[in-house]
Amino acid sequence: MALPLQVSISSFKKGAFIMIEGKQESGSFFIVKNGSVRISKEFKVDEDSDMTLTNGDFFGLISCMSGHPREESAQAITETDLIEVADDQFGALIQNNAPIAMKIIRSFSKRLRYLDHKMTEVTGAEVVEDDPAQLYEIGNYYNGIKQYNQALYAFIRYVQYVPDGENTNNAKNKIQSLSPLAKDAMNPNNQQGLQKTFKDSTVIFCEHEKGNELYILQQGQVKITKVLDNNEKLIAVLKPGDIFGEMAILDDKPRSATAIAYGDINVMAVNNENFQAMVTSQPQLATKLITLLSERLWTGFRQLANNLLKNPVGKLFDTLLLQVEKERIKIGKVPFTFEFGPKELVGMAGLPQDQGKIAFSEILKNKKFQLVENGKKIRCTDLEELQKEVNIAKNMEMREAARAKKEKSKA
Repeated sequence: MALPLQVSISSFKKGAFIMIEGKQESGSFFIVKNGSVRISKEFKVDEDSDMTLTNGDFFGLISCMSGHPREESAQAITETDLIEVADDQFGALIQNNAPIAMKIIRSFSKRLRYLDHKMTEVTGAEVVEDDPAQLYEIGNYYNGIKQYNQALYAFIRYVQYVPDGENTNNAKNKIQSLSPLAKDAMNPNNQQGLQKTFKDSTVIFCEHEKGNELYILQQGQVKITKVLDNNEKLIAVLKPGDIFGEMAILDDKPRSATAIAYGDINVMAVNNENFQAMVTSQPQLATKLITLLSERLWTGFRQLANNLLKNPVGKLFDTLLLQVEKERIKIGKVPFTFEFGPKELVGMAGLPQDQGKIAFSEILKNKKFQLVENGKKIRCTDLEELQKEVNIAKNMEMREAARAKKEKSKA
């Protein structure tokens, strides 16, 4: 039985702003009924930072479903009519209009993959193109550090995807030698249905292999890792309710990271076919899925924007604000104590400790920022002041960028 859908129609004159980046009023999203809308971001952090939307396009969904401040601004280019959908009506919307859910997932998958590549670029790591042939090098890396489950898994997948590769015979020999050393290396493809279990240290999927499922972690923990510059980087440790593998669900491209069971786990596996069935029969699960994807996208946009800041002091201020926003703390003349100190803050901002120490000393010149509990925690006595400092830093960088662009055009 379809759920009743309640929406409202809003009209905007040419030039009117529909939503403003950074504003916390994000309890609804919009579908363009008639007209056109320009979407823009202060910092051009992704390929959709400045684009025009027309009939049938949607916007404002990421902030609406994640409960975070708006991540972009929207302005009517022409006389525009919008369908406004409140967050509590999303389940009814996708149950009555399943193609909309699939359009959202395709859009999110594309943007998440772009963000992953862009973050790798701006953090200075070597960008490795997605290629199943890289599975052989991944296997060699894990074999070298005696992580045999990961090594065996990568070699098996290499042989599967590159049967006539230049290293196929070597991979087959290594599979034979590693098989007695590794157990539970392969994911249980014989498991049917949405529910799957993995034993401790089982590789769920490996970067560079093809994928057509995403997973919702229901019990246990999962490590997400990536081999960069011949070193394994721990990207995240996931907990129940988290989603992973989402970037491969519909675009038929290789995985961008490796997922490993951290203890015995239970997951819900979602592919294109069962997702569409799930949308119709269990809209609350589809709503949760898109909410989780929205959270991942919002966080990705904010982290990428933070990495693009050049001024170390501004970067530290923005890192503090990002933590406040993640906790969904409403900005106002209220105090907030962070559960970390200067060293941790500098690490979170990705700054060298010596540079970060100097930058943090500049922050302490503002009397509304203090060290408490013997320097172990940072306290801001007025979150509006934190927001103000971030805005100042961003505005300065945008003016400098505009000035540099102008000077370059004159040359």
